Amino acid sequence: MASDPSVTFTNLSSPAVCNWNPEDASFPEEFAWGAATAAYQIEGGWDADGKGPSIWDTFTHQGGDRVFKNQTGDVACGSYTLWEEDLKCIKQLGLTHYRFSLSWSRLLPDGTTGFINQKGVDYYNKVIDSLLANGVTPMVTLHHFDLPQNLEDQGGWRSETIVKAFDSYAQFCFRTFGSKVKLWITINEPYVAAELGYEKGLMAPGVTEPGTGAYLAAHNMIKAHAAAWHSYDKIFRKTQGGLVSIALNSDWAEPFNPNSLADQEAAKRHMAFCLDWFATPIFLDGDYPAIMKSKISAVSKRQGCPSSRLPEFTEKEKMMIKGTADFFSLNYYTTRKIRHQEHMHNQPSVSADKEAEQVTDPSWPVATGSSWLAVVPWGLRLLLKYIKDTYNHPIIYITENGFSQSDPAPLDDTQRWEYFRLTLQEILKAIYIDRVMLKGYFIWSLLDNFEWTCGYSSRFGLFHVDFESSALPRIPYKSAIEYARVISNNGLMKSCG
Repeated sequence: MASDPSVTFTNLSSPAVCNWNPEDASFPEEFAWGAATAAYQIEGGWDADGKGPSIWDTFTHQGGDRVFKNQTGDVACGSYTLWEEDLKCIKQLGLTHYRFSLSWSRLLPDGTTGFINQKGVDYYNKVIDSLLANGVTPMVTLHHFDLPQNLEDQGGWRSETIVKAFDSYAQFCFRTFGSKVKLWITINEPYVAAELGYEKGLMAPGVTEPGTGAYLAAHNMIKAHAAAWHSYDKIFRKTQGGLVSIALNSDWAEPFNPNSLADQEAAKRHMAFCLDWFATPIFLDGDYPAIMKSKISAVSKRQGCPSSRLPEFTEKEKMMIKGTADFFSLNYYTTRKIRHQEHMHNQPSVSADKEAEQVTDPSWPVATGSSWLAVVPWGLRLLLKYIKDTYNHPIIYITENGFSQSDPAPLDDTQRWEYFRLTLQEILKAIYIDRVMLKGYFIWSLLDNFEWTCGYSSRFGLFHVDFESSALPRIPYKSAIEYARVISNNGLMKSCG
């Protein structure tokens, strides 16, 4: 695993907890202050200038009420033609970093390097060049849910051929943009793409293969990520000097009854089937968590399957996968209480294999725009400590964290900013008390955007977007103004909030 020699953490001696106020502390020098977006969610221009269709174009155009009010990302925030407006928002915040994704099918319309769409290349060069000209470091995600439809037609993430296709795409991007991009994310939230896309069918491509689809898709995503990391390491790292990782999302899991051994074990299984599913092979030993392997094997046997439904890595693949991340990229939104739940029926599924039920504590506030998003800032600190202790004290970037408002959303989002402020306090505790090597924090999202199956009803943006106006104006929420102040001060000041 490569390391970043430029990372330095100053003043990390643990302050006395009893008299230490995080609002008096500064973040480490050169802390990355960012916001994040994704191509399908903001760009629009779904078929402009030679772009090919993605699975989200297909999924939303099929209708059937799978998305709120059958909304689509055909126009979204219009960022394909309004990039300069996005850049104004980035400059207004004073961001040091901006995370965005490349549309695979805008660059390679059929997903392969057989035809390269130069207008797509020109667009992303414009974005990258203008960020750098304004002192903003780009963090670029290669794949954020929007697989080219042509590749899905050939099996998508369930087909092993995707590994070579993704590696070719990654090499194309490294070759095309790598002289200017030094922070890369291969795949965003493989857990979500696998389970919601290939098991439950709730997200594109809408495949429902319970008990097998998610495991197979995840298996190929891990191999594709590893192949791309090795390509960067062997071909590009020496001349480009960048870093490559994969963005893993995870809740924090607390046992529903802390005195129940069954609930304690269920909480461990929840972490194994969420974060560790991908982090253990990539950061530790090239293989799935032991808990996950034994549980799926046992349930598969009970269901009469001839072998475990979880695919196996060969010894050669394990060696290829192990150590293929240069930092830990974490997306965190919420915490759950977990209690043991036995599934005795024979219908296979990931949740049945896990035998753990997720419960939201009724005392936790819930983001108004997302019923699933209980706001639990202290869960992030515990998750960061877990990653530090489990994965050999890695450098960590929080590459997504956010709180949504329902539509219509008030510009004076005082309550939402309070959640952000409390979260930043927990991050400071993680850095100074728990000694987590946290290098940066990216809010989801820069703009209100197309929030997948929630359409435009769930607003995560630092900037409000009026989707009823053809001009799609961007207006800062109060949280944007407060976040800009934190960035300017490199710390929480008592005047904020």
